[in-house]
Amino acid sequence: MSKQQTAVEWLWEQMDDLIIYQRFIHLLEQAKEMEQQQIVDAYEDGYSDSDNKLSFNKQYYIENYETIRKP
Repeated sequence: MSKQQTAVEWLWEQMDDLIIYQRFIHLLEQAKEMEQQQIVDAYEDGYSDSDNKLSFNKQYYIENYETIRKP
């Protein structure tokens, strides 16, 4: 015979799953920011024009990658 789960025990399990999910979302957002910076840096490294500005690099990222991620 198995022990019946109480409502509080059930809630505790659900909260644990929620905390794991929220941590994953936080890590995913950090990874996206890191990836964006890597792409901007790579573009800057490959672009030899001395008039290159960081804002232009961010614009490159937005035009080429940001639209891909939006559903």
